[in-house]
Amino acid sequence: MLLQPVDCQALFSPRVGEHRLGEVLAQLSPCDDLQSYQHALAQAWNQGQRILLVGVPESIGPRANLGRGGAEHGWQAALKGLLNLQANELVASDLLLLAGSVVTDDLQQASADLDPQDSAQLEQLRDLCAQLDERVSAVLQPAFAQGFAVILIGGGHNNAYPLLTSLAEATEHQVGAINLDPHADFRACEGRHSGNGFSYAYEHGALGHYHVVGLHPAKNNARSIQRLQQAGFGWVTLQQLWQQPWAEQLLALKQLSDNWHCPFGIEIDVDALYAVPASAINFIGLSVSHAATLVSSLASHRNARYLHLAEAAPSLHPQGQSSGDIVTAQLLSELVLAYLEGFCRRVP
Repeated sequence: MLLQPVDCQALFSPRVGEHRLGEVLAQLSPCDDLQSYQHALAQAWNQGQRILLVGVPESIGPRANLGRGGAEHGWQAALKGLLNLQANELVASDLLLLAGSVVTDDLQQASADLDPQDSAQLEQLRDLCAQLDERVSAVLQPAFAQGFAVILIGGGHNNAYPLLTSLAEATEHQVGAINLDPHADFRACEGRHSGNGFSYAYEHGALGHYHVVGLHPAKNNARSIQRLQQAGFGWVTLQQLWQQPWAEQLLALKQLSDNWHCPFGIEIDVDALYAVPASAINFIGLSVSHAATLVSSLASHRNARYLHLAEAAPSLHPQGQSSGDIVTAQLLSELVLAYLEGFCRRVP
């Protein structure tokens, strides 16, 4: 089974006289193999859906990066927020196709008791992350090949790697990424984890253009910065963002992506944002409006092929998971809407 379907009825609260997104969103037909999956994608495309919404409920990647677990809960929290929103003429929900989530239960279970501080067990975690890459790619590559844009909700930032490689394979072109993140995630290719998705994509020839927005100079090791410079990739630091108007930054990013002349992805690591529950919670981060306006602005570009929302970990909220679920639901559903709004402004 490629995907675990979503039971929408269990996740939204109906109200007489109103319609929730959970009642109207198109869902991918059940599929047990690649052939049936490709057929279901083609059928949905012919019905007018254009954006595939898929989850990867896992924390293997962050733990393999010596970080904390909890990101496996981001997808479920996001669904509760999104499916309970109102369906009306202002929300182009007919473009969305709810695919479900990549099957991760067995990998999560295999990783649960592994200790990242033990070198042998850390290697096992990184091997499980590589296995996860293959499962995510099996879902994404056919979707990109069909023409779909993708919204992927994680899970860790390790899933940037299968996103980038799947897009490059489907389009037969090197791709780009703009990453809102205090970390460049350009660590050494030392075994797969959440801190080296972009460096692996670069080393394997998929990533041709990369720009980090909000990079924190003191939260990236020296070798990562050197590798970025050697690859010819750029960044704007968090401190620079504080000193420059955000509207000017957005214009510069649109011009940058336009100059790339290639498919690209929008990457949002939620630990770039202020007080969002994440494996690396940040109390000097940017605002939700920064993230939403960035997503909306870039999504309007015809070459923007995906939005990746990574690292949300509701259980790591200082007041517990119930509070974290509320924050995560609001944040991630708002960013999904921002991508949808920008997508609708594309010039054919």
